[in-house]
Amino acid sequence: MKPLVEVSHLTLALGQAGRQIVRDVSLSIAPGEFVGIVGESGSGKTQAARAIMGLTPLPLLRTAGSISFEGEELTQASPARLRELRGARIGMVFQEPMTSLNPSMTIGRQLDEGLALHRRELTPAQRQEMMLAMLARVGIADPQAALAAWPHEFSGGMRQRMMLASVMLLEPALLIADEPTTALDAVVQRDVLELIVSLTRERHTAVLLISHDLPMVARYTDRVIVMQHGVVVETGLTAQLLAAPQQDYTRKLLEAIPRRQAARSVAEEAPVIAVRNLVFDYPGKRKLFAKAAAKRVLHGIDLVIRPREVVAVVGGSGSGKTTLGRAIAGLLQPTGGDIQFRGRSTTRGAASSVDWQDYRLNCQMVFQDPYSSLNPRMTIGQLVGEGLRLLPAMSNADKRARVSQMLLEVGLDGKYAERYAHELSGGQRQRVAIARALVRRPSFVIADEPVSALDVTVRAQVLELFAELQDRYGFSCLFISHDLGVVEQVADRVIVMQAGRIIEQGTRDTVFDQPQHAYTRKLLSAIPALTATDTGGVQLKWRHDLLDAAPALM
Repeated sequence: MKPLVEVSHLTLALGQAGRQIVRDVSLSIAPGEFVGIVGESGSGKTQAARAIMGLTPLPLLRTAGSISFEGEELTQASPARLRELRGARIGMVFQEPMTSLNPSMTIGRQLDEGLALHRRELTPAQRQEMMLAMLARVGIADPQAALAAWPHEFSGGMRQRMMLASVMLLEPALLIADEPTTALDAVVQRDVLELIVSLTRERHTAVLLISHDLPMVARYTDRVIVMQHGVVVETGLTAQLLAAPQQDYTRKLLEAIPRRQAARSVAEEAPVIAVRNLVFDYPGKRKLFAKAAAKRVLHGIDLVIRPREVVAVVGGSGSGKTTLGRAIAGLLQPTGGDIQFRGRSTTRGAASSVDWQDYRLNCQMVFQDPYSSLNPRMTIGQLVGEGLRLLPAMSNADKRARVSQMLLEVGLDGKYAERYAHELSGGQRQRVAIARALVRRPSFVIADEPVSALDVTVRAQVLELFAELQDRYGFSCLFISHDLGVVEQVADRVIVMQAGRIIEQGTRDTVFDQPQHAYTRKLLSAIPALTATDTGGVQLKWRHDLLDAAPALM
């Protein structure tokens, strides 16, 4: 079969004589084929894919190679011709739909934009009929209302569905999907990818999936391309390549996949944190003459976290996981209930309440996106040392020594202390966020999706670092995540939340191997598992297959 896309010896560099970001890359995609590109951040996979559409950002230039699409040489095409092809014949779904959807335009206007530009033979009524049908096809409950709504009114999963609808309306021959499920929970990830497969198979659309999620690549792609430092190091049929990788780098990627560790023994000591009947309401929106009713997002939560214990909270988007963490951290004021630290209430003014400052110093938080949580105007040394400001007993020299020690413990030497957050990689920024949380030697740490934005190898490094520090300093941890593979590796106990309620909890092995609630089973079945082979690789196995021996649902 003649390839739909053929890239030959593509090289992209910073200027004509600058550093090469993509080097001598060749790949081909057949009509209707589902191809994956995997690799670490900075491997060049996104830039190689964007070059197909002529969207290489300056100062990156193509210095060598050719790109053929449907027999046409795109490197010789005019800007006007490339605009004709983008959307109409080559579509792209970006990683973060909130930034790729225009916040100042309704969903209807954004869907109509491509149709009006590329399908001029259609009347406005015909275009609206197509938009309504496509929104219904991608699972939007009220398509008519969605056309008049704005992007911020929808969840991440719904926005990604709408982004997919806008691309597939034009029935492109090639769909480039750049990390389309990174920020989504397990069930929504599966739904979005199943939707991509369904829509593209209906129209015989080829797909180029860029991802660091190896289980998802194993599940959905026919062929996989592995890139490192801008070079293709290995390519082949997905199942064969993953089962018997030939290159050390591919084996390194597979070894970095989260795996279950042996269960730890946690002593039955008095809890560090005890939450009793916690309730939280978000206030309703103000209207012209009235105020909407408050929305309850936490319904009577009860949980305890013991010394040195890692308790993971999992659940879909909107289940209340992050709200629970922020309420325990004191960043949100609960509507009702009580949060106790070492047996004393954290409610200010309550009888036998804790010293509030002591509690806040002993309860630290690692946020999901370190770039937005680190002050860009402060050096790394100042950021990490900020937690020591309220320790008058420590001299400035002692504080500087503690900061240097903490940076070394998270794998950053002294030269990083004078740098700023924008000068670091994502993995390095997350190390700084962990150092900032632990420099005060807290008793309790809340980690809110701490590795969701990291690629597979950096994620493995950060998780290993987190486990070493937790073992060294003995802090308790509330670990909030939608990545069940990560939870399986780090957690001692697992709490499953749905719609603001705890529906199941137990030891990690009990919840993963013998789930009792239908929603827990649904979460586990949404994520494929990769099990080791004798040839040094992995093979795909769905988690619900691994759970076939579990007891019937209660």
